[in-house]
Amino acid sequence: MAKVELARHLYAFFPALEGREISVEADTAAGVVAAMEKIAPGFAFYICDERGSLRTHVNIFIEENLVADRKKLSDKVKPDSNVYILQALSGG
Repeated sequence: MAKVELARHLYAFFPALEGREISVEADTAAGVVAAMEKIAPGFAFYICDERGSLRTHVNIFIEENLVADRKKLSDKVKPDSNVYILQALSGG
């Protein structure tokens, strides 16, 4: 199962995930997002828009590779992959 790690500040929105080791069965980035939605309802819409595309301020890495398909999230995930979900912070 793929291991999912989140940027620290995402736990403010999904506190039930903090301190948990998250592993999901998925073969694409879209599958990871769908699995995360089952674990933490609201997660998919937080990182994806209403069409399912990755929001501008969010990045997903599969190992060291940035997800290339931001619209359909078709990038492949292997069973032993590490998936990192990061949200950019901004402010002034």
